Amino acid sequence: VKLVLGEGLKAFQNEGHQILLSSGAKLSTDMTILTIGVTPENTLAKKAGIEIGFKGGIKVNEKLETSAHDIYAIGDVIATTDTILNHETNIPLASPANRQGRLVADIINGYPITYPGIQGTAVAKIFELTVASTGLNTQRLDRLQIEYNVIHIHPNSHAGYYPGASPISMKLIFAPNGKILGAQAVGSDGVEKRIDVIATAMKLGAKAQDLAELELSYAPPFSSAKDPVNLLGYTADNMITGKVKTFQYYEVQTLKKNNAFFLDVREDFELATGKIEGSFQIPLHQLRNRLKELPRDKTIYVYCQVGQRGYNAARILMQAGYNVYNLDGGFKTYKIANYQS
Repeated sequence: VKLVLGEGLKAFQNEGHQILLSSGAKLSTDMTILTIGVTPENTLAKKAGIEIGFKGGIKVNEKLETSAHDIYAIGDVIATTDTILNHETNIPLASPANRQGRLVADIINGYPITYPGIQGTAVAKIFELTVASTGLNTQRLDRLQIEYNVIHIHPNSHAGYYPGASPISMKLIFAPNGKILGAQAVGSDGVEKRIDVIATAMKLGAKAQDLAELELSYAPPFSSAKDPVNLLGYTADNMITGKVKTFQYYEVQTLKKNNAFFLDVREDFELATGKIEGSFQIPLHQLRNRLKELPRDKTIYVYCQVGQRGYNAARILMQAGYNVYNLDGGFKTYKIANYQS
């Protein structure tokens, strides 16, 4: 799948077999699917003088009641609050809409029930891949100017020695105090299971570091002894407790301009997949015996393929008195991000 980002559709040509993009580029196609989102159908509410909220959604209170007494609204059409920041939002998903139907029936019948809002847990199948998410993403948090930390990991769906394991790319977003703000994952197997676990943990108030303590089912065909969700918890704990400092893939170009010192701790054969230009390589197993080759007067920005060996290298260097940052998600995250951009 080729991603063409930062573009727009300008026109269809040749009876729909050619697409003209806003940049002037042309694409040949046999079929075009327009997935451009939805907006609430609020015509009736507007005519009735009912208050409209976020992105045209019908405003409701914690009882799912509109601004008109005894008139209720549920489903994709409503503007409600997100359960993470308590901000107004509109997230059209079938599961919350179904639950709202049950709740409003109980509310009308006098039960003392309130609707807590929506978390936004979703899953989709895109060709052979499963894509799932819960909570907020970094773009929304940036717009709201809310501070957060990010973790990228790339574990296997189950134990690597059992046939059929496939990688999952996972992203966890959490506040400095550990509150989980959101998560996303992409892969071919076991993706929605992990996001559902994180969504449940968020609902029950677990912190990012608490994910390490979850006791999840394990057998080699299904998971690893440390489930990917547990790995997110361990990684979050490392950051929160100061065991390691991290830098992100999007910071690399700025660091390169400032002549930062990059240390690649991968093996020689791994360099075939690429590297950060100008980086100095010492395989992890040689690092303790080659510390003298590293500058003492510079911060060391270390990386490996997915982040784990980079963490081990960072700990070795920190204990030797170096100021060190580990590339979150490793070279794999950096390479994927550069390819997409």
